[in-house]
Amino acid sequence: MKQISLSTTGAVACVAASAALSALYVNGGAGWPLGFVFLVPWLCALDARRTWAGTLACAYAMSLAYTAAVFPWLGMALGRYTGIGGVAGLAILLLAAPLFQPQFLAFALVRRVGVRRYGPLLGALAAAAAWVATERFAPRLLGDTIGYGLYPSPLLRQAADVGGGAGLTLLLLLCNEGMAAAYARRKEGRRALAAPLACAALAPLLLALYGWTALQGEPVAAGKPLRMGLIQANMADYESQRREKGAYGVVRDVLDRHFAMSYDAIERQRAEAVLWSETAYPTTFGHPKSEAGAEFDREILANVNAARVPFVFGTYDRDGAGEYNAAALVQPETGLLGFYRKTRLFPLTEYVPSWLDGPVVRRLMPWAGNWQPGNGARVLPLRLADGREVPVLPLICRDDTDPGLALDGARLGAQVILTMSNDSWFSMDPQGAKLHQAVAAFRSIETRLPQFRVTTNGYSAAIDAAGTVLAGTPMGEPALVIADMPVRQPKPTLMVRWGDWVGLAGGGFLLLLAMLAILPAPRTQAQSHAKAQAGSVDDSVPAAMAFPATAAILPPAARAVSGLLRAVARAGLLAMCVALLLDESLRTHTLAQIRLFAVLFLVPEAIAWCLLRAFAAQVSVGNGRLLVERGTLRMEMALGEIVAVQPWRLPAPGPGLTLKLAPGRQWRYGLALSNPAGFAAALAAAGGPAVVDGRRRVMDVYAQARSALRRWALDSPLAKFVALPLVLAVPAFHLHQHIAFGSALGEYYTFGLKAYASAFALWWAAWTIGVVLCAALLRTGIEAVTLMAALLRPGQAAGIRSGMERAGHAALYLGLPAWLLLNIYRA
Repeated sequence: MKQISLSTTGAVACVAASAALSALYVNGGAGWPLGFVFLVPWLCALDARRTWAGTLACAYAMSLAYTAAVFPWLGMALGRYTGIGGVAGLAILLLAAPLFQPQFLAFALVRRVGVRRYGPLLGALAAAAAWVATERFAPRLLGDTIGYGLYPSPLLRQAADVGGGAGLTLLLLLCNEGMAAAYARRKEGRRALAAPLACAALAPLLLALYGWTALQGEPVAAGKPLRMGLIQANMADYESQRREKGAYGVVRDVLDRHFAMSYDAIERQRAEAVLWSETAYPTTFGHPKSEAGAEFDREILANVNAARVPFVFGTYDRDGAGEYNAAALVQPETGLLGFYRKTRLFPLTEYVPSWLDGPVVRRLMPWAGNWQPGNGARVLPLRLADGREVPVLPLICRDDTDPGLALDGARLGAQVILTMSNDSWFSMDPQGAKLHQAVAAFRSIETRLPQFRVTTNGYSAAIDAAGTVLAGTPMGEPALVIADMPVRQPKPTLMVRWGDWVGLAGGGFLLLLAMLAILPAPRTQAQSHAKAQAGSVDDSVPAAMAFPATAAILPPAARAVSGLLRAVARAGLLAMCVALLLDESLRTHTLAQIRLFAVLFLVPEAIAWCLLRAFAAQVSVGNGRLLVERGTLRMEMALGEIVAVQPWRLPAPGPGLTLKLAPGRQWRYGLALSNPAGFAAALAAAGGPAVVDGRRRVMDVYAQARSALRRWALDSPLAKFVALPLVLAVPAFHLHQHIAFGSALGEYYTFGLKAYASAFALWWAAWTIGVVLCAALLRTGIEAVTLMAALLRPGQAAGIRSGMERAGHAALYLGLPAWLLLNIYRA
């Protein structure tokens, strides 16, 4: 990262500029493109900090400024709600800014370490990972993330079904890093700006391409749509009304208005179901606390029976553990069908944590409620008058800020999300209600489920599977929304399959980077050769390649065919990964996996291997000549004829090199061998030419970084694809035997040795396929990062490659066993 000079006043100005841009960005409308640049001034200020204290102070200042710019409405609303006043509430929120927005501190500290240890590319990626991991694991009051600011763009927000808001945040952070790097190099000429600007442009281009594809491929649901009536009664502040009219009078007024608006929705607008807002019925339903409450319950049931459509409304439930903020589903003639209990309660208003609760706290916070949290998502059947049954997922207020609840509901078979909220405390701060609705809309994008969302006094809306508000209400007035939305069982998105995975992946990436600092770095072949030339006696460090050596002497046609077969085999592995991701039945069908693995990978790989074996030869150097022997075929070449050794830029069918002869000629054969760098070093030691310096071209740098790395014993196919799957298969098979047959040898005692051995062989094969696929994905990532390093940081490409190889080893040999142990523990 280019070091720049910036005074304290300049740093403060940069923080203020980023805060001002962030306020414009989250405000919605046309300001959403600012998300790709709004952190650039702050990143420049971070780059100028030369001490840990300066970095920490800059991060603290940004968390404070961001909170003041983006969330002043929250502090004011909390102050008014608690009675301490809006200004006092805002002051308390600003004092708590590092706890409210801790991701700025994590990002800045990890960025400082990462850039200095791993270079700007991995450092920026590590910092972005720290941001999303902090948002995933640290307690989040609102579940906010900067990715939600892209909601006004129908195109870019569609990628939330892949990585949620955290995925959008990750791309925004990387784009801001690219723009900051370009700004730091602005005086170095156009060529210096090309790489960071290209990386910065990659994020919006990928989002736009994916969004266009997702919107084009959205299927039209067949069948009759669900017509829902949303009742926004605009009745808030029950407490003040209760003081004026009494508890009975408040409930009476609330029910009368909701009954009247529901009648209009059903009789005049032909709604098939009715949705009221959170706590619209401000007492317990089904468990009355008085005779008046029982009478109100009977009145609600009578109105539902008369309407002949189901009602879903916010109320309260209670049991022996306490009282719950709940949603009730009432069916005509059937009565109460079930409750959903709110899971994500608002701290210090709806509940007080048990470790903090007590008489003193209750005296200081008389407004704090005492509700109990629910136990997660619940899907209820909404039975319509025409006989249709629609599985619905109720969510209440803060529940819609948690992606996990909506994802769990989608897995349980929900076809519609019904969201109820009481946003009346945003009455004087409509920006809060607007942001809350945008966050709720992301639950529809992530699950591809339509959503009916009703609030006490705005904003209520019908939101389709793409996150678009089809019909909505203003804030602060009674309103009725009637909307038809198609219902179907959508194809599970990646978010539904994997959950909110980006933050977890970010945390895993940081752990891998931490392991890189612990694991010893492998020596490159160039380092080993230099050590040997210096007279090293370290037997563990190989010098130049020992002769004779085995290589494949490939004519152009043989190299092309074998390279194509290897490419087909690698592409087959990636295609199988996609197939397993999309096809749930394939994941549980081991025989189908084996057949697919054989066709897509084993067959082309085996043909390529046979072809390489057919051209295998022994290569040696002696008496100033290069000798190639294959059976009775013998070729010799004077080392003086070789003017250059050119490693293959494209490692197909594997690593190798080409010999260039004088004058300007090229040997028609290519040498495919496992250690091109060692061969070149041996050739140079015997009097041949040195390796051509390829730093001028990206693919040359990539080839050098790829071939210079010394292989570990862990890279042996025997260790990776035989021993590791065996180690994983044994405990998994043992657990399966206990679950399915009651003991470790249950299948053997029941069906005999053949059945037992066949079952174990299938488990071993399944784990082998899994390890191969994981290794293929890791290899794809390592090669992609190496290629990007060759483009952006050619001088550091070999070091970055070394670090990625160690990370890959840790992921494969530590990550897979850890994942298995975690699943065994859960079982």
